[in-house]
Amino acid sequence: MARDIFHEAVREALEKEGWHITHDPYTLKDKKQKIDYEIDLGAEQLLEAEKGVEKIAVEIKTFTKPSFPNEFHGILGQYLTYLEGLNEFEPDRVLYLAIPLFAQIKLQNHPFILRIIKKYNIKLLIYNAQHKIVVSWEK
Repeated sequence: MARDIFHEAVREALEKEGWHITHDPYTLKDKKQKIDYEIDLGAEQLLEAEKGVEKIAVEIKTFTKPSFPNEFHGILGQYLTYLEGLNEFEPDRVLYLAIPLFAQIKLQNHPFILRIIKKYNIKLLIYNAQHKIVVSWEK
C-alpha cells in the first residue's frame, strides 16, 4: 500500500493528542470474498475509567490532484467501502477521513460536496501537516 505524503504527519498529530496507534495500516479482512482493505491507521484512546476505550480508524487524504471534485468522488467510494467493512467487522470503531487544512478551506467552495459529507455523516479530521497537529474533529 502506498502511503499518503502526509501519513507520518497525521500519525504524529494523533500521538500528540494522546492516541495510541494500534494499527499502521488497519486491515479489514473479508474472508468470504477474499478481500483485504487497508485503512491508513487504527488508534485507541483511553477515556474516563467508566467509559472505556475509544477506537478510531483514519483514512488519510492529501487532496493534491488538479480536480478537487474528481478526487473527492474517488475518496467517497473508498470511505463508504471502509465504513461498511467497519460496521460489519468492528462496529465500535469510528471511521474518520483525515484531510489537510487547505482542503477544508477548499470545501467551502463546493456546496455539493458539503451536502454529501453531511448526508453520509462523514467524520472529518482536519490536520495541519506542516505543524503535525490536529486542527479539528468534525463529527
